[in-house]
Amino acid sequence: MSKNIITVFGATGKQGGSVVDIFLNDPKLKNDWTVRAVTRDTSSDRAKALAPKGVEVVAADLEDKDSLVKAVTGASAVFGVTNYWEKLDKNIEIQQGKNLADASKEAGVDHFVWSSLPHVEKLTNGTLPNVYHFDSKAEVEEYARKLGIPVSFFHAGFYMSNLSEGMIAKAEDRGGAWTLRFPFDGNTPIPLFEAATDTGKFIKGMVLHRDAVLGKQILGATAYVTPDEIIATFRELFPEAGANVAYQEVAPEVAKQAFPGPEFVKLEMLETLLLIGRYGYYGGAGLEESHAIVEDKLTTWNEYAKQAPGFKDLK
Repeated sequence: MSKNIITVFGATGKQGGSVVDIFLNDPKLKNDWTVRAVTRDTSSDRAKALAPKGVEVVAADLEDKDSLVKAVTGASAVFGVTNYWEKLDKNIEIQQGKNLADASKEAGVDHFVWSSLPHVEKLTNGTLPNVYHFDSKAEVEEYARKLGIPVSFFHAGFYMSNLSEGMIAKAEDRGGAWTLRFPFDGNTPIPLFEAATDTGKFIKGMVLHRDAVLGKQILGATAYVTPDEIIATFRELFPEAGANVAYQEVAPEVAKQAFPGPEFVKLEMLETLLLIGRYGYYGGAGLEESHAIVEDKLTTWNEYAKQAPGFKDLK
């Protein structure tokens, strides 16, 4: 009996890699599904590491629709994700996403799962117009809905790795004390998500409950956690960090200048934080409905922080 095929884009990244792992190893999936991993460079070390695991590795370019059609032909499900940060161009990412949707339609894919995000400009009535890496994905979501294809949408939460890879850091102006700084108060809820381990858990649920999730947004986060709670856990796990570990609310301009890159990227990152503080990352939506389709335990902030490479020197 032939297996179903899931074509996974971004297979060497955090989200796509997590999807590959669960479809290869999960008892409910591995006997019924074959993984087809799509990468632009099949000669990379990460890509070459997939083939021995039983993954079909194929090359395709998100800006070449013909190559995408070939990559998704014969697949029952497709997980589509794009990387805005690669080219820092909203229009390029929108076109890439549309190409994926068009290819899925042309190939007759039974379930296209698009890694999307909320439309910040619309959610905030135009007050935060520069969060391009959200709005570009949201515009692809709108396009896919109009295509009339069988599609559902995965909205990844706030990566826990953001916290361990630079946001919780030693502050020189606080004598080198570990500090987390955002432009909102310490009771603000943030939907934390461990992309590298938990994306696949959500996509598994979406695939197994296809009919129930078609046309819906599944919010990918373990829980809403406040900055005060984030720091309390950090302080408890790593007493070696000292007594001065703290969360500080800072002015927007201070938060903006903490980000690297050109001015428009700094502004984009600031507005992403202002979204969380003023409107809510998901506009205030709860996680219960999304959790209902997930049968695997999701990673907590405590569990992630214990093993986060960014905190390894504190153990």
